[in-house]
Amino acid sequence: MTTKNITDETGTCPAQGLLKLLSGKWKPEIFRLAVERPLRFSSLLHQIQGANKQSLSVALRELEEAGLLEKVVIKQKPLHIEYNITEKGKSLIPVFLQLEFLS
Repeated sequence: MTTKNITDETGTCPAQGLLKLLSGKWKPEIFRLAVERPLRFSSLLHQIQGANKQSLSVALRELEEAGLLEKVVIKQKPLHIEYNITEKGKSLIPVFLQLEFLS
């Protein structure tokens, strides 16, 4: 019987990178909400119990840097910023569905 090698070229499991990316305060919840609809910062503050502006900003920035969310500036008065899930983020939806994280 042969076993499938589940490590990548660096010698670590590919899932480890995903888990590291989504670990941290508020990231899984932000991702779950982003799947449902575009997100506005003030809305997130109200939806995520216990979140503060600083930790939420850090989590959004990290998700954006990872390519899972994109920041969209809506040029109207007053100026609005929304966070949308990217194609890369959408590619993770089946993984979250398998983990029963999304309903």
